[in-house]
Amino acid sequence: MASEISNLHRDFWRKQADQVRLRVNLGWWLETLSAPLVVLSVVAAAGLLWVRREMPAADAWPLHVSMVGAVVALGLVCLALAARKFEQRAQSLVRIEAAMRLRNALSAASEGVAPWPAPVAKIDAGLSWQWPRLLVPLAGALALLAAGLWLPVTARQVPVLAPPDEPQAWKQLTAELDHLTKEEVVDEKYLEETRKRLEELKAQEEEQWFSHSSLEATDSLKKAHRAETERVERELGKADKALGALEKNAGAGEAAKNRLMEEFDQALQGLQNGAMKPNPQLLEQMRQLDLKNLAELTPEQLEQLRENLQKNADNLKKCEDQGEDQGEDQGEDWSDELLAGEGDEGEGGEPGEGPGKGGVERGPGHSPGVLGGEKDALKTGDLAALEAKDLSRSSPGDLLELQDGEHEIDRSASKLSTGGDTEATGKGGDRVWRESLDPDEQRVLKRYFE
Repeated sequence: MASEISNLHRDFWRKQADQVRLRVNLGWWLETLSAPLVVLSVVAAAGLLWVRREMPAADAWPLHVSMVGAVVALGLVCLALAARKFEQRAQSLVRIEAAMRLRNALSAASEGVAPWPAPVAKIDAGLSWQWPRLLVPLAGALALLAAGLWLPVTARQVPVLAPPDEPQAWKQLTAELDHLTKEEVVDEKYLEETRKRLEELKAQEEEQWFSHSSLEATDSLKKAHRAETERVERELGKADKALGALEKNAGAGEAAKNRLMEEFDQALQGLQNGAMKPNPQLLEQMRQLDLKNLAELTPEQLEQLRENLQKNADNLKKCEDQGEDQGEDQGEDWSDELLAGEGDEGEGGEPGEGPGKGGVERGPGHSPGVLGGEKDALKTGDLAALEAKDLSRSSPGDLLELQDGEHEIDRSASKLSTGGDTEATGKGGDRVWRESLDPDEQRVLKRYFE
C-alpha cells in the first residue's frame, strides 16, 4: 500500500515537471523563430505580390502551398537550433522545487534518497509568458503574409507588340490583285498563282521580310506582274484600235484591211500566249470574231466588243494607278508637302500669283515664307552720325559728324617768296621748278638747260 502511494506521488511530480519542461522548450523555440519568421514573411509577401502582378493567370493554390511549406521548413530549422537549449525532466524538477522552496525534496526523491512529497493543489515553477514579446512578431508575420495573398494588385499590362509593317511592295501587289479580282478583268488562274507566290513571301519569319533575298524576290514578282499588266493593256488597245479602223474604213482596199486584220490577230495571239490572260468571256468573243465578215455584225455587237476591250484596258490602267497610290500614301515624303504648290493660280485666280508649279505665266514653284517670316531688309550702305557725347571714350576712326558742304578753293595767283618782304609770282613750269627742287638740284639743271 505504501509503495502504491509513493508511485502516485512520483507520477504526479513527473507529470508536472514534463509540463514545465514543455513550456520552457516552447519558449526557446518561439524566441528562436520570431526574427527569422518576420524576415521570411517580408520576402514571401514581396514574392507573392510580384507573382500576382506578373502572372495574374496563375492558380492560387500553389502560392498557398509554397507559403505553408516555407513556414514549416523555417519552423523545423529553428526547432533544431533551439534544441540545444531545451530542458530535461530533472532540470524542470529543480526549477519547481526552487520556486516552491521544497529544499531539494524532488531531486532527492528522483535519486531514491527520500520519498516523494505529497501532491499539492497548485504548482508554481516561477514562469510567466511575456505576451507582447510573443505575439507581436507572430501577428506581424501573419499580417505580411495576408497582404501578399489578398492585397489588391493591378496586373501588369504586357505591351502587345504590333507586327512589323510588311514591305510596301506587298501592299501594292495585294491592292492590284484585289482590284483585278473585283473587276473580273483577267483570268482567275493567273491571280491565284500570283497570290500564292505572294503568300509564300509573307509566310517567312518576320525577321526575314526585309532581307536581301526576300526584297529581291518581291521586286522580281512585282516587275513580272507589272510587265504582264502593261502587255495585256497594250494588246487590248491594239485590238480595239484595229477594230475601230476596220469599222471606219469598211470600204478600204484589201491591203489595208489585211494589215488591220493582221494587227488584230497579233494582238489576239499576244493575249493568248502570255501568263496573264484577259477575261475568258472576252477572249472567247475575240476568237469567234470573223473579221472577213465584219459587215455581218450589227453595229451594237461591234460596239459592245469595243466597249469591253476599252473597259478591260481601263481597269488594267486603274489597277496600276491604285498600286502606285497605295505606295505614295504609305511613303510620301514630308518635303513634297512642304514645297508643293497649292495650285497654278494664286489668290483671286490670277496667274502668276501665289505658289504653283512655276512657269512663265504662273507663280513661283514654292510657297513664300515656308521657312518662317522674312526679316526686314537691312539698310546697308547708309551712313549715320554717331553722337559721341563722351569724346574721351571715342576711338580713332569713329564717325563723329557728317556735314554737307563744298571744298574752299583759293583761286588767287600763287606767290613765291625769296626772303624778306620781296615777293615774286612764278609763271607756269618756272613756278613748279622753283618750288619743287632743292638748291643743289637747281644748280645741276641750270648747268645743262641754260
